[in-house]
Amino acid sequence: MKKFADTPFLPTEVEIEAISENEAKISAYPFESGFAITLAHPLRRLLLSSSIGYAPIAVKIEGASHEFDSLRGMLEDIAIFIINLKNIRFKINGDKDQVVVEYSFNGPKEIKGEDLINSDVEIVSPDVHLATINSDCNLTFSVIIQKGIGYMPSEDIRDIVGPDYIPIDAFFTPVKKVVYDIEKMLVEDNPNFEKAVFTVQTNGQISPVTAFKEAVSVMYSQMSVFNKVFDLSEVTVSETGEEPVELKDLIIKIDDLNLSARSFNSLDRAGLKFLGELVLMSEVEVKNIKNLGKKSYDEIAEKLESLGYPVENTLPENVASALRRKLEQLKA
Repeated sequence: MKKFADTPFLPTEVEIEAISENEAKISAYPFESGFAITLAHPLRRLLLSSSIGYAPIAVKIEGASHEFDSLRGMLEDIAIFIINLKNIRFKINGDKDQVVVEYSFNGPKEIKGEDLINSDVEIVSPDVHLATINSDCNLTFSVIIQKGIGYMPSEDIRDIVGPDYIPIDAFFTPVKKVVYDIEKMLVEDNPNFEKAVFTVQTNGQISPVTAFKEAVSVMYSQMSVFNKVFDLSEVTVSETGEEPVELKDLIIKIDDLNLSARSFNSLDRAGLKFLGELVLMSEVEVKNIKNLGKKSYDEIAEKLESLGYPVENTLPENVASALRRKLEQLKA
């Protein structure tokens, strides 16, 4: 007999398939009809607009004063040189948001992206052509590489860099392509459930999976504005015929459970920080925690039972799914 629902069905599965080093397929399912595209469309927009990348924002070339100049001994005009420079994809090493890198080349030589690699930056497009110089040319230039998102025109950069630098339109977005498909799928006897399948391709500055993770994180942080009015951590999740379960009861930190030092240290070494992580584990998984002896297991099992979550019991799937998302958010 069909049941009346009082909460939307929560998807439970995520699959990641690596197509190549810079392309991946990410699938999430099952969604109720209409919910997959509700999630997929804003995630696509966020992937294209909020992914963090790196771009040259200004260049200073010895012997050239503006972008319409030319340099003796270099085949390309400065304008073409700048276009080629924009096509080279840099990546800053370390945690800096900006670096200034300096280069000097003597001809004859064809200069490519791979020639710009140094201790400050990686080049993820090593085969891209930059310039061709002859034996009469000494090409000396410095480039400002900036970390950012989206796009910034050179007019906005002009006042940020020094007067001896030529500003460059900055294209930071490392995501080259995002497409999504909504596929029908069968859940039990209902053929109207959906799977959201994303195909993400990047330029190599970040991996497709990292870009996707950042987009999801941005979505979470944008939604958090509503916490000013609504305490979303106290939103309850229920299933027909079950009592509501408050997620806040499941995100108690393990160090607040007053376990013995031996039991706590075993859980801590296993990377377990919250009660909910233990509740999501099966009895076998808890017993198999490394260096967890029988005495410690018995203590943990007794503690879980006293809190209403015996190790042999499992949470309703929609509660477990909501808990997993909450724990991922807390441990991000």
